Amino acid sequence: MKLSLILAPYDSGHHHAGCGQGPEAIVAGGLVEELTLHGHEVSVEDIGKVGDTPGREIATGFSVSEAVAGKVKEANAAGQFPVVLCGNCLTAAGAVAGEAADSIVWADQHGDLNTPDTSTSGFLDGMALATVLGQCWRPMAGTIPGFTVIDPSRCLLLDARDLDSTEKRALERLPVLRAQCSDASGGADKLLANGAQHTHLHIDLDVLDPDVLQVNRYARPGGPDPDQLRETMKTMARAIPMAGITISGYDPAFDSQGEVPPVVGQLLVGILEASGGKA
Repeated sequence: MKLSLILAPYDSGHHHAGCGQGPEAIVAGGLVEELTLHGHEVSVEDIGKVGDTPGREIATGFSVSEAVAGKVKEANAAGQFPVVLCGNCLTAAGAVAGEAADSIVWADQHGDLNTPDTSTSGFLDGMALATVLGQCWRPMAGTIPGFTVIDPSRCLLLDARDLDSTEKRALERLPVLRAQCSDASGGADKLLANGAQHTHLHIDLDVLDPDVLQVNRYARPGGPDPDQLRETMKTMARAIPMAGITISGYDPAFDSQGEVPPVVGQLLVGILEASGGKA
């Protein structure tokens, strides 16, 4: 399978800081070699530095998404399947726009469903899924070429365990589907019933149980282990055609033994094989 690995090395508006160091660390940890070993033809594209306001989280965050949307469209035009490695979850908005995905699977320990009206931290990434679902930042999201809001009924939120009170209320109001990794097949069936045809798969690596593998400073107890996550994502890939993948949230500073990159490689190999993406 022809793959385009698209690197978006930003965290909260900062280039190569925090989780923004994750994309290159994953590649340096042998991702291309692992994918090649399993018969895939891999190219690597870095979006480089974007925007004219370095360090400004909101402006830069959406500039990153705009750049990613362009790279994803180029990959599709070249017949390549896009895999975006990014620091922040908001970058998924750019991937979704570039792919014209009509649904999304969001695997994350957080809900990312805050808005500027409900957030007590002001953390933009805590509003990432809300942005994709059209609940906030509509004018900014509108600057991303091709961006179209995903209907909340075609969103499956997997294993979110760290939700604040406003996110819980949002989930009571919105028809977002929810499931645990142990019930992934049921969640996929519901997505299909709601009209999903081309699904974007977003994986924030802090969905993993930090007692097994810690990926960043935000991780809280609970969640699947790497094998459980891989099997869940394979279930999703078998059930619904994948438009693309984003993987976010890896800060190498919390992985002194370099354990995360091989896990990402195994995860992607499993997803691609399950989707029929064999060479």
